[in-house]
Amino acid sequence: MTQKMSPWVLVIDDEPNIVELLRITLRGMGLEILAAHSLAEAYASLTTGVPSLVLSDLRLPDGSGVDLVRHVHTLYPQVPIAVITAYSSADGAVEAMQAGAFDYMAKPIELARLRRLVTQATHLTQVNAEGHDGTFRLVGDSLVMQQLREDIRKVALSNAPVHIAGETGTGKELAARAIHDSGPRHDKPFVAINCGAIPEGLVESEFFGAEKGAYSGAIQHREGLFLAANGGTLFLDEIGDLPTMMQVKLLRAIQERVIRPLGADREISVDVRFISATHRDLAEMVKAGTFRQDLSYRLNVVQLNMPPLRERLEDIPQLVAAILQRISGNGTHNLRLLPEATIERLAAYHFPGNVRELENLLERSIALPEKDILEAGSYRSWPALENSSNLREKQTVIAKALGDVEADLLRSILDEVSGNHAEAAHFLGISRQSLELRLRHLLPTQGL
Repeated sequence: MTQKMSPWVLVIDDEPNIVELLRITLRGMGLEILAAHSLAEAYASLTTGVPSLVLSDLRLPDGSGVDLVRHVHTLYPQVPIAVITAYSSADGAVEAMQAGAFDYMAKPIELARLRRLVTQATHLTQVNAEGHDGTFRLVGDSLVMQQLREDIRKVALSNAPVHIAGETGTGKELAARAIHDSGPRHDKPFVAINCGAIPEGLVESEFFGAEKGAYSGAIQHREGLFLAANGGTLFLDEIGDLPTMMQVKLLRAIQERVIRPLGADREISVDVRFISATHRDLAEMVKAGTFRQDLSYRLNVVQLNMPPLRERLEDIPQLVAAILQRISGNGTHNLRLLPEATIERLAAYHFPGNVRELENLLERSIALPEKDILEAGSYRSWPALENSSNLREKQTVIAKALGDVEADLLRSILDEVSGNHAEAAHFLGISRQSLELRLRHLLPTQGL
C-alpha cells in the first residue's frame, strides 16, 4: 500500500492540479505521495503510518491547515510540516509557523523553492538522527539556561523567524549561532550584521547588494548580505535601529523571499532564515511609531528571551572558567585561576553589563595580573539601575556602565604599554583603526 512506502509525503490540497504537480515533482526527487483532499482524509491517512513530510494547503473544505499543523506537531513532533497558501496576507503563514510548521510556500508554487523546502525537510531528519547541538556555546547549568538550551533545540528545527530579546551583553549573538548550528542549515553560512552600525545611506546596498554604477562610488558589483547568507541564516542584530524606509524593504524581502540589488533589472530569489535581536522593547517601539508593526509580526514569530546575568549568578564559576580558557587561547600554560574569594565576590554582584561586563573584568585580570580586578573603579554598585523603573533610563545606565568598564580596561592597557597604540591593539587582537575608534569614543584625550 502507498502509505507503507518509505520515504513518503502526505499532501493535503483540494485542488487536483496542485496535487498532481506535487506528485510529479516529488517523484522526481525519489519520493512517493499519499494525497488527501480534506482534513478528515488527512487525519485518516495519519492513522495508517507516519510520513517523512506533510505538505498542506492552509484553507481546506472542512477547516484550517493550522489545525492539522497542531495535530501533527503534537502527535509526531519529529515530522516536518509545511503549509501552502494562495493568500497574500501573512497572518496564516505566521500562525502556522507559531503552531509548529517547519516552513511555508505561496501559490503559485515555485518548483525550485519546493525542491529546496523538501531537501531541507529531508536534511532535518538527518539532523535529528545525528544530534547536531550548537547549544554548547551557552555556558551555565542554571534552570533558566537549561530551559533556554531546550527552547533553542526546538526552534532550530524549523525555518520560523526568531526574535531574541534581552539586555545588552547577555549573549544574543551566541544564541543565534546556537540556533543555526543546531538546525538543518548548520553547514551553510551564518551572516551577522549590526543594523545600527551601517550608515543609513548604505543600508540597502549592504543588505541587497548593488550593480556597478548603481550609485556614486559603486565602482564594482556588490553581492550584499542576503546573497552572502543564501541557504543559511541572516542574523539582524539591533534590528530596532533599522531606518524606517529600510524596514519596508526588509518586510517585502521576508514575505516574498526575493531581493532586487540596487541598479538591477530583475529580482533574485533567496532562501534565508531570519534571526533578529535587540536590547530595546519592540512592542514599545511599535506603539511609539518608530518600528513597523507588520515587520515586528513577521520577525517575532518565535521569541526567545536571554536572561540577564543577575538572574543566573550561580553560573558565574562556569562562566569565569570558560572565559579565562578562551582568553588564554585555549591553552593551560597562560591560564590564570581566580581565587575562590574573588569568584564569591563576583557572584554577589548584579552585573548591569551582564556577561560582557564579566568578560571585560576578566580581560583586565589577564592584562594586569598584579591588580585586583574588583578594586575601586572597576567594581561598582549601580543604584541608578535599581532605582529606575523606566526602560530607557535603565538602558542609559547600562550603556554608561559598559562604556565605563571598557574605558577602564583601555586606560589600564595603555598605561601598561606606555601609550603605544600599536602594542595595545596587538594585545587586544583588534586593528589599530578599531582601537582608535574606541579611544575617540571612550577616551577622547587619548584617541589622537
